[in-house]
Amino acid sequence: MEAVKVSTVKDVPAAAFIAEYAQYLKKTDKLEIPAWADLVKTGKGRILAPYDSDWLYVRTAALARKIYLRPGLGVSALKTIYGGSQDNGTRPDHFATASGKIIRYCLKQLQKLGLVQSFEKGSSEEKKGRWVTKMGQIELNSIARQIKQ
Repeated sequence: MEAVKVSTVKDVPAAAFIAEYAQYLKKTDKLEIPAWADLVKTGKGRILAPYDSDWLYVRTAALARKIYLRPGLGVSALKTIYGGSQDNGTRPDHFATASGKIIRYCLKQLQKLGLVQSFEKGSSEEKKGRWVTKMGQIELNSIARQIKQ
């Protein structure tokens, strides 16, 4: 009997997984795209809105992957992860965090789909931040399996 290799999100390259999952989210029309999506900047260090019209799908897919790999992340940690360099003209560049509203919106969309759950600060459990649900693990691993084939 042959052993079946199980592919998880950890087994596939990040760029391939994020692109494939973003296309899946767009095809299934699971995300609600807000009216402000074409106007908003992705962080205080940015000058313009993203050029790609599907950037919200990509950000949501990247957040789902990041929470799968590092459970317990909160919005402030994700703001730091997705932040970048702020151009200060002739002065030296400095770090600027990403937009918290965009991250919160994407996480709420993932929670609405049942892929991610959060633990409130006042809860009796020790866990904090966001965690991928069992259904979320199944969905993300199925996308990874499609990429592996």
